[in-house]
Amino acid sequence: MSPRGFGAGSAVSIFVAWIALYKQHFLTQGQSLVLGLVIAIAGPVGDLFESALKRDMQVKDTGRLLGGHGGVLDRVDSLLFASVAAFYVIAGFGWT
Repeated sequence: MSPRGFGAGSAVSIFVAWIALYKQHFLTQGQSLVLGLVIAIAGPVGDLFESALKRDMQVKDTGRLLGGHGGVLDRVDSLLFASVAAFYVIAGFGWT
């Protein structure tokens, strides 16, 4: 991912979290911006972690179902990290 792509993805992630959570009166403005920032950081970290696992195992794809695309795990690696991070941030805000 290029730095420009990371910056654009982070900006969109923060904006979507703000629109979806603050405008719907679920979180405060600051909380929704913090949650968006955490998601923007956790997503690429999940992707890098999964890539490191594949390099360590010396494989190109993590499965045969989506061969050439990295496998199914390559499609959900960012979601796995971002969803857990978002849960703990929302729990830290006292919503669980």
